[in-house]
Amino acid sequence: MNTDMYEKIKLSNAQIAWRAAQDIADGAYVNLGIGFPEMVARFQPEGHEAIFHTENGILGFGEPPLPGQEDWDLINAGKKAVTLKPGGCYFHHADSFAMVRGGHLDVAILGAYQVAENGDLANWRVGSKGVPAVGGAMDLVHGAKKVCVVTEHITKKGDPKLVEKCTFPLTGLNCVTRVYTSHAVIDIVDRHFVLREKLASLSFDDLQAITGAKLHIDGPITDLVVPAIEEEK
Repeated sequence: MNTDMYEKIKLSNAQIAWRAAQDIADGAYVNLGIGFPEMVARFQPEGHEAIFHTENGILGFGEPPLPGQEDWDLINAGKKAVTLKPGGCYFHHADSFAMVRGGHLDVAILGAYQVAENGDLANWRVGSKGVPAVGGAMDLVHGAKKVCVVTEHITKKGDPKLVEKCTFPLTGLNCVTRVYTSHAVIDIVDRHFVLREKLASLSFDDLQAITGAKLHIDGPITDLVVPAIEEEK
């Protein structure tokens, strides 16, 4: 199967975010990385309510406001306007990082350029290109109890994003526990990629061909099934 075929059958970002949201426990304290991971907040399972934290100093933010009703003093770390849920609060940036570093977050969900089979994460800079902007990611990957990644399985050039060893500058060592990709759900167990779910239209060999490290099997592999979701414009 060539790269074009993988592109045709992959999940959208919204569908990846939906799948990641299904694993968030009711009442969990969760930080969502800037950009794509922020989308996870849209898809809370019925009857569950996560308490979302943003490192610039909000706990308990809600849906984006309607157009024209934004309060630009109330934004998330990605500078997007948010609302505050009942019981939510905002506070000093330093207090927010004390929550992160103090181990008070249950889950951090981040994007990635690369994830290594031992759980290393590179998500802030591609080689020497661009302006360094790691933000709070280095704190999050070591302060949150669990670190998950949402990402495409391969780059636009067709290179694997799940690799034996990261070649880009690292965000954290041995920190990622689960990866939700455009084609699969993969756990990192004992420094190995363990396949849990994959798209039914892909064989194991198809998936292995676009993964830069060996995929292991430990128990049944279930179909990765998500609803049709319209992307935000």
